[in-house]
Amino acid sequence: MRIVGVIPARYGSSRFEGKPLADIFGKPMIWWTYNRVLKVKELEEVYVATDDERIKEVCEQYDMKVILTSKEHPTHVHRIQEVAQHIEADLYVCVCGDEPIIDYEIIPDVIPKDTDREYLVSALMREILDPTEVIDPAKIKIITKTNNYALALSRAPIPFPYKSLEFKYKKIIGVECYNKKALDYFVNTEKGPLEMVEDVTLLRYLEHGIDISFSLVDSYELAVDTRKDLERVKKFMKENNIQ
Repeated sequence: MRIVGVIPARYGSSRFEGKPLADIFGKPMIWWTYNRVLKVKELEEVYVATDDERIKEVCEQYDMKVILTSKEHPTHVHRIQEVAQHIEADLYVCVCGDEPIIDYEIIPDVIPKDTDREYLVSALMREILDPTEVIDPAKIKIITKTNNYALALSRAPIPFPYKSLEFKYKKIIGVECYNKKALDYFVNTEKGPLEMVEDVTLLRYLEHGIDISFSLVDSYELAVDTRKDLERVKKFMKENNIQ
């Protein structure tokens, strides 16, 4: 089975413009993410998928495989689907470009075991340890069935602790996996009412009855959404000798 890694890297972030090129100890953030993902032996190749010539030039400068994609893509899934039109593979593993210290050992857990599904969609989740994450709308919460297929996704705290507080909340991590058919389905299907309200891309599959399998992992996570996050990442890297 041929599995390819794809790292979407958009220049025009509203909270941190140009963040894939943000300097971390002399190298751009996208370099750190790419080289972490490159350690995953299950991935035959790794590509950066970007909408910007500046990011493309930096990737080429550091000998990173890169594909220039449209600036018009409304989601990262659209960007991966464009890559899939040029790079043939059985599965495409997506890792967010703003994860410069991602634990690469957890990435293979996103590769689904039940590859006989017509539409293969899978992702990673972890338990929420910080209570503030439960009420943070930027953290996508998840409820799964007993077989770890998604039952519901929301920016709100789900389930609501009405009868009991004995529940471990879980959130999505920015690692996903798709086959080509699932990617094509996504870009050719309109948003449903839940996705329009919540702005959670994976809801497009759930609203149309397509299963999403989740794997629970135990991992740290420090995504860079703001300049303040970047300083937190640098501090973590210094303290843990990641350089």
